[in-house]
Amino acid sequence: MTDLTLKELFERMPQAFVASKAAGVQADIQFKFTGAEAGDWYVTIRDGALQVHEGISPAPKLTVSGDSDDIVKIFAGKMDGMQAYMSGRLRVSGDMSLAMKLMGLFKLS
Repeated sequence: MTDLTLKELFERMPQAFVASKAAGVQADIQFKFTGAEAGDWYVTIRDGALQVHEGISPAPKLTVSGDSDDIVKIFAGKMDGMQAYMSGRLRVSGDMSLAMKLMGLFKLS
């Protein structure tokens, strides 16, 4: 278990975002969480900037679903996102090329 909450993760996302790796990315990415911190969040990536929103995007290009604790572990670098996906702990739908780029857009701690 990590000591980072889901809200803290999303508050830190803009600082961890690597704009230089997001060239050409114009997308909303929806996150749907179950578990201890169930809820919906999304990020908007436009013109090399990232904004975080609580709620549901009107038009996400990618949706990532899973247990909130697993998502926090992935972004904290304590769980491999590809292994989580392959084992069914993480579900992804939408633009799969964006899904493949997603973790590379952030400096993981």
